[in-house]
Amino acid sequence: MAKFTGTVRHNSLEGGFYELHTDNGEVFRLSSCDVKAGVRVVVDGSVEKGGFGIHMSGPSIKVNRITPA
Repeated sequence: MAKFTGTVRHNSLEGGFYELHTDNGEVFRLSSCDVKAGVRVVVDGSVEKGGFGIHMSGPSIKVNRITPA
């Protein structure tokens, strides 16, 4: 399990989804998100390997927990 710190953003492409823009410039699609866009958070989760998504975004994080940063 890894921790990722950054800001949640909403991407309206293809019906909409949430992304995490990390402090070091990486972008991850969030498998689930229960916070509003613009909030700084710490995400506990793991990067899904070999997954395929229709969204034009970075790899997906399988979220176990999201807490405010």
